[in-house]
Amino acid sequence: MIRKLYNNELIRFLFVGGLNTAFGYSIFALFIFVGLHYTLASLFSTILGILFNFKSTGILVFNSKKNSLIYKFIAVYGIVYLINVSLLKILSLFITNVYFSGAIILLPLAVLSYILNKKFVFKVDL
Repeated sequence: MIRKLYNNELIRFLFVGGLNTAFGYSIFALFIFVGLHYTLASLFSTILGILFNFKSTGILVFNSKKNSLIYKFIAVYGIVYLINVSLLKILSLFITNVYFSGAIILLPLAVLSYILNKKFVFKVDL
């Protein structure tokens, strides 16, 4: 059963996403703890998070170690971010609770991120 789940690329992607979230938030919290302003803590944790996410997603999900794909990975991050903000804006017209709106779009955005990474960043050329 566990091997079957591990062999599913989307399941690995979602698991690694949880790991990446924990890493990014931990780094943010550490920077806040040592006295950085939240804007710098957010900036530095985002940069380190992208680098960590690139390596963990590439290796653990798509079995890729190509560092040259980082630019495409950052582009996908940017696209998902823009869609995320747009959907939050649209949902704010109907739902006043931004936490609930964020929760509603979380899984669809994760699936979109998976598809974009699979098709444009870590695609396998035959």
